Amino acid sequence: MISVDRARALAYRVTALGLADRVDARPADLPVLDLGIQQYSPDSAQVALTARSSAEPTDERLIAVWAARGAPHLHRRDDIPGLVRQLWPLTDADASHRINSAQIPDGVPLGIRAFTVTAEAFREVVTGPMPRGVASTEVSKRVPVDLTYECRGCAARHIAGNVWQHAGLAGGVEVLSRGKDARIGPIDGAPPMPSANGEFDRFIATYLRFLGPAGPGEVAKYLGSSATEIRKAWPSADLVQVQVDGRKAWLPESEVEALESAGPIRGVRWLPGMDPLLQARDRDLLVPDRAAQKEVWRTLGNPGVLLVDGEIAGVWRARMAGRKRVDLTVSLFDGLAAAQRRRVEAEAKEVARARGVPEAAVIFD
Repeated sequence: MISVDRARALAYRVTALGLADRVDARPADLPVLDLGIQQYSPDSAQVALTARSSAEPTDERLIAVWAARGAPHLHRRDDIPGLVRQLWPLTDADASHRINSAQIPDGVPLGIRAFTVTAEAFREVVTGPMPRGVASTEVSKRVPVDLTYECRGCAARHIAGNVWQHAGLAGGVEVLSRGKDARIGPIDGAPPMPSANGEFDRFIATYLRFLGPAGPGEVAKYLGSSATEIRKAWPSADLVQVQVDGRKAWLPESEVEALESAGPIRGVRWLPGMDPLLQARDRDLLVPDRAAQKEVWRTLGNPGVLLVDGEIAGVWRARMAGRKRVDLTVSLFDGLAAAQRRRVEAEAKEVARARGVPEAAVIFD
């Protein structure tokens, strides 16, 4: 068994996620796209990309789909066939955990059938680009009533949001836009709907390669499932057991050398809320201080975080100042040296680049 401390595990993770050195690769060529980048807020995915690459944060090879936890993510178009199989529920119990909602108490026990009927409805309804609301109305008509709830605001029944988004990928749906004018459309050349989960070992290996060392509990939370169901599918081969400050975890055997050689990280990165680094579920490893955790992961409206020399040093929020500048307000957890502050200010230009404006102003709160 390999034993490492928190500092080495975090250094491995930051490096694996492409945050140790900025490269010039286009977005789809970045390894982190194996995991995907969540579209959490306007321009958040672009900020995540500019933190890793000097290339323009647009790439026609990427597609936005509802992926892990039903959240919108950027993935490579070429990876969609495998992703559809990997994210299909393992069992009825797994499916029920993923769609668990007080809105549909009688629908949750449907398990995999909830995914199947909703995905089938998507394929029947979404034959071209269309407003999300229109698609929701039509899909709701085609699924069991137990998967819908009464919306008092519009006097109609709607399919529960977590069922809708969890089944969207298998339903061949692409997320074209979000917000007030949200639109979805059919994935060009969408793979067939799976009849069973496939390549789950590969999914676990991908999670561990970027967010490991970790265990079944962390993978379960990442998917919105239960640790019991994930343990049943945990691979018995190609993983190495690792102790991180005495906590049992796993890592792909191919990554052991990278873990053992991970050294101190130098540099500054502005990361958006729900950046891949923040998707890890062992939050005590990322941010040991509980008060700071509450600042990073909020019930609503997570801020971005400032990564300084491999540690999360504070949170930030952006506000556009006209069309030429973005103001970045930073709340630090502890003080930074003058040289570190200068590096923080210099790196802010990458947020401006992601936002499509020429200037960024840093305000230390």
